[in-house]
Amino acid sequence: MPTATRAAVLRHVGAARPYADSRPLGVETVTLDDPGPGEVLVAVKAAGLCHSDLSVINGDRPRPLPMALGHEAAGVVEALGEGVADLAVGDHVVMVFMPSCGHCSPCAEGRPALCEPGAVANGRGELLTGRRALHAGAETLNHHLGCSAFAERAVVSRRSLVKIDADLSFEHAALFGCAVLTGVGAVVNTAGVRAGQSAVVVGLGGVGLAAVLGALASGASPVVAVDLSEDKLALARSLGPAPGVVQTVNAADPDAVDQVRALTRGGSDFVFEMAGSVRALDSAWRMTRRGGTTVTAGLPPPEAALAVNVVSLVGEERTLKGSYIGTCVPVRDIPRYVALFRQGRLPVDRLLSGTLALDDINAAFDALADGRAVRQVIRF
Repeated sequence: MPTATRAAVLRHVGAARPYADSRPLGVETVTLDDPGPGEVLVAVKAAGLCHSDLSVINGDRPRPLPMALGHEAAGVVEALGEGVADLAVGDHVVMVFMPSCGHCSPCAEGRPALCEPGAVANGRGELLTGRRALHAGAETLNHHLGCSAFAERAVVSRRSLVKIDADLSFEHAALFGCAVLTGVGAVVNTAGVRAGQSAVVVGLGGVGLAAVLGALASGASPVVAVDLSEDKLALARSLGPAPGVVQTVNAADPDAVDQVRALTRGGSDFVFEMAGSVRALDSAWRMTRRGGTTVTAGLPPPEAALAVNVVSLVGEERTLKGSYIGTCVPVRDIPRYVALFRQGRLPVDRLLSGTLALDDINAAFDALADGRAVRQVIRF
């Protein structure tokens, strides 16, 4: 029997700012089909606001509309579809925004973040099972990255869920599904930073600050954080175990690149671009030392392109790498990162800017777009 739920639905992109007035997201009562084979009905308890959501709202990341947004969330299993035997009603779960089929070539190689059927389903606004379970009256809605988590309930593929311990708070658990997987994973999986190597993070949103946490947990030294916001730079400095462990540079300074190169003795071993900006990526490239690696997890508009000096690429043995969801294996990495959080080595709770109600979602995206928030979480 279909389940009624309230959800934030996007019907048009490019709304004028402030969003609190234009209200691009409408909180609607929609219906969810019962979970089908391989699917799960989840009562969403917490959902984080991410720049990946904002980039759909402003049109930078084209997605099929109308769409129920939201992709970073945690909740409780309410019902199981046929064939789902490894979860039980009442289990606590984190959603992962790239479902992995387990059978395609990337999945077989241990790279589920690059799952080919998962990427196709996400691009179409479908679940990995190939269907859409969301409806507004007679109208079928698209799913956002297999989750559509800005809602009281969601039907998702079993392959989009990782079980977690029930004593982890939902507002913290939600962050592990995107910000932590992507930021920490870029450091420990994509780059493989080792103790004593230098690391620079450009762009201090939720993902960037998670990368700072990952660099600290890996023993990187020095760790340098770069952003335009003095508030975020101050937060980055406070994440270090002692004053001065995380050094900062304001990206607005004309000599920001030179400052970073001085702090890292001629350029950093690893530089992580998390701003989703070609200009930021160019700066990150110039902050990287000879023989170093520039890693980008930012997602600028699809038409954005970077000009790279090929002589430097070859003659300096430089590496430019992309990182999607932190090159993660979710069933392996989420429990590991949660364990580090419990040990105090990955203080993810420091990234939480505040909680809000679903009805306040448009104003909250203003705060995100203005750089006034790191991670805001909707509590249900």
